[in-house]
Amino acid sequence: MGEIYIKYEYWFAAFQLIFAMFGMGATLTLGDFKDVLREPRAVSFGSSIQLLLVPAVAFLFILLTDMNPGVAIGIALIAAIPGGTTSNIFTYMARGNVPLSISITGLTTLACLLSTPMILGLLITDYLPTDFAMPTGKIINDIALTLLLPLIVGMLVLRSLPKHAGWISKWSIRASLLGILMIVVGSASAGRLDIEAFGSQNMLLVTGFIVILVIASWIASKLLSLAKPDSTAIEMEVIVRNVNLGVLIKASMFPAAAGANSIGDMVLFSLLLYAGLQMLVAAAIITWRRSRFSQ
Repeated sequence: MGEIYIKYEYWFAAFQLIFAMFGMGATLTLGDFKDVLREPRAVSFGSSIQLLLVPAVAFLFILLTDMNPGVAIGIALIAAIPGGTTSNIFTYMARGNVPLSISITGLTTLACLLSTPMILGLLITDYLPTDFAMPTGKIINDIALTLLLPLIVGMLVLRSLPKHAGWISKWSIRASLLGILMIVVGSASAGRLDIEAFGSQNMLLVTGFIVILVIASWIASKLLSLAKPDSTAIEMEVIVRNVNLGVLIKASMFPAAAGANSIGDMVLFSLLLYAGLQMLVAAAIITWRRSRFSQ
């Protein structure tokens, strides 16, 4: 499995992301984005927090901490990617504003075609090897073909086959979860996920970053005087990132097939560690919000 994964790492990541975005698209209609017009304040604030505040927090965090280049690039990637598809589900479970969450996810996903390579260029230039060339064109193509195109095709499926779209979406999401499992198992069997090599200090840094994101999103929502359902949606959008896209971009920047790559391994571990942590944080927010609403 390890040798197969190293050879086809990019396609494992592409498989996972395509099915995740296709499954999400099969649940969306253009009407789901009506909040852009109906609640422009909350949508614009939420999108701005995603596209401006999160990268700014990442920049300061990287600047003020002495971290391994691979971890710095991993955190920059986390900040550069949009909110994940599961943020909408978690928002619903936490009794937040689901239409707002969907609108922000959609807008930031579209915006990442330009914002992701731009943010990466600003945050990680100093941490890249001197002979490294940022594959900006490939990153843009990856986002267009594996993120936006499957999303649009999924929406067309819902419009054309509304009775079957729910079943199609469910199995597409399950296929994407299988993709995540294959990435984790493949990386581990190939020796790419070495906890000892990653180190406890780096694990604490990634954990500290997500804690700071939680605090920053909470403070931003308070300062903007947003309603609880709106602030819940924005908090979930900030915390639950599209790590699937991050893994794909990592595979484009530091392909495992290129041979031993300690930076690439550190980036991958940072992304997968964050993916696990964001699930725990989201579960804590859901528990807290539901207890508050029940009072």
